[in-house]
Amino acid sequence: MKIKVIAIMLLYCSSVSILLADIVRIEVSGEISGTIDIELFTSVAPKHVAQIKQLVKAGSYNGVAFHRVIEGFMAQTGDILYGNIAEKHYIPSKVGTGGSSLSNIVAEFSDLPFQRGIVGMARSQDPNSANSQFFIMFKEAAHLNSQYTAVGKVLAGMDVVDKIKRGSSNGIVPGVPDFMKSVVLVPN
Repeated sequence: MKIKVIAIMLLYCSSVSILLADIVRIEVSGEISGTIDIELFTSVAPKHVAQIKQLVKAGSYNGVAFHRVIEGFMAQTGDILYGNIAEKHYIPSKVGTGGSSLSNIVAEFSDLPFQRGIVGMARSQDPNSANSQFFIMFKEAAHLNSQYTAVGKVLAGMDVVDKIKRGSSNGIVPGVPDFMKSVVLVPN
């Protein structure tokens, strides 16, 4: 009987956590179109998630390009300063070097492995330099484990992620990249 009660409690608790999850919905546009839903890891990276949510609520990610996309590795976006196609702030020679007007965030590394669908915060060589850019993993990359902050995972739309326009060998996407047409928080 105790095992049955514990199992029911675990099922209930996991259902509640799903209902209370912070979910970001990205509408992708460009050569492809579709929707990506990402569950944010509030308990794993609270400062990073808070900054992402602040940028989403402000509409800062709307129109921002997937500027660096490496086959078999990841798709990177989030350069608000130099990567906004919709507002004509897309500067190919600088995209990937900018962030937002908010402060950089101190690293919140965890034991979560960087597997397919995990969302991580991009940064420079300084572990405490994450700001607004993030990437979505195409497949496992163990060398990122405990070196980058994992902020979420794709719940739906990996088929869309898989179709994002790829870059050349260094990942820089030629021409006009696919972009985040709109990014919103999904109401719980």
